[in-house]
Amino acid sequence: MTIRLPGADGALRTYEPRTEPLAVAPGTPFTSRTVFSAAHVVADPFADVSPDSPAAVDWDATLAFRRHLWSHGLGVAEAMDTAQRGMGLDWAGAAELIRRSAAEAKSVGGRIACGVGTDQIASGSLAEVRAAYEEQLALVEESGAQAILMASRALAAAASGPEDYLELYGHLLRQATEPVVLHWLGPMFDPALEGYWGSSDLDAATDTFLDVIAAHPDKVDGIKVSLLDAQREIDIRRRLPQGVRCYTGDDFNYPELIAGDEQGFSHALLGIFDPLGPLAAQAVRVLDTGDVQGFRDLLDPTVGLSRHLFQTPTRFYKTGVVFLAWLAGHQSHFTMVGGLQSARSLPHFATAYELADGLGLFPDPKLAEERMKTLLSLYGVNQ
Repeated sequence: MTIRLPGADGALRTYEPRTEPLAVAPGTPFTSRTVFSAAHVVADPFADVSPDSPAAVDWDATLAFRRHLWSHGLGVAEAMDTAQRGMGLDWAGAAELIRRSAAEAKSVGGRIACGVGTDQIASGSLAEVRAAYEEQLALVEESGAQAILMASRALAAAASGPEDYLELYGHLLRQATEPVVLHWLGPMFDPALEGYWGSSDLDAATDTFLDVIAAHPDKVDGIKVSLLDAQREIDIRRRLPQGVRCYTGDDFNYPELIAGDEQGFSHALLGIFDPLGPLAAQAVRVLDTGDVQGFRDLLDPTVGLSRHLFQTPTRFYKTGVVFLAWLAGHQSHFTMVGGLQSARSLPHFATAYELADGLGLFPDPKLAEERMKTLLSLYGVNQ
């Protein structure tokens, strides 16, 4: 079996796919780390919608993919920002997703945490931003899921300085019924979040972020840091109050951050653990035994694929994630909410296929090859 793949220079190269997938089976729950996958939603390919229409979701396939992640011991981070929100899925769709996924989690015993944001408003006053957060927090808590307080584009536009963040987040934390996860999403994922926490100086922003946590440590289960800066995450992690966890959101440096050092480690809430789910789960179970090197041996080779999928513009990483889900047989089509299947180039898809195949991520390598050839033919590449 061979397949011709286009490179960045436009030239075709011959690639020989592997014939057997990596052998990974569901196993026991994790004991050393809490791990979430920021899971993608599956679009309904037969819906007559446009990119700026409300998203049409294939609920059966979407929930089936979550059951796949839960079966391997991973938690699901639902209705997250660039994984779904702000790029195709509006608040009405996200609210339905939260309700359905939380109910599904209860039925199968899966762990779930859901994003709380302000995307039902495009902009507004601080009072309006607070009300939007409150509406979403109430829905997530009513569903029985853990809340993740996400960064807000509307707050970034309305806030005049660090004091506004301290006041608003303090208010939300005081009224939360259970400890939440605070998410700091960097501008590489969403340019509208430049200057979050009241400053474009990351040192000053970090101080404000930590001040929020220090004032309410009993209401913060953990933080998710998505800045793609391993050393900054480590520095923040070491300054957290006792009992507050760090969930890495660094899709460039996750193996070393999860493995940790003599002063601590990060848990995980990662978009790359959507396509890597079974392999990531196997690696964490190895880490549970204390075998750090075995964990790194399994996970380090995946970083090349992750860095490829998350290359700039980073916010389009989920195009590659859904593409790989299609090749892996988790969905019957390569269609995305918002029409975002067009957000990456054919050479990008070709490299993603080659890297994922090399890792053994496709349960049926022949199916993946056939689907890759189908995509290539649509672009005029004849085998």
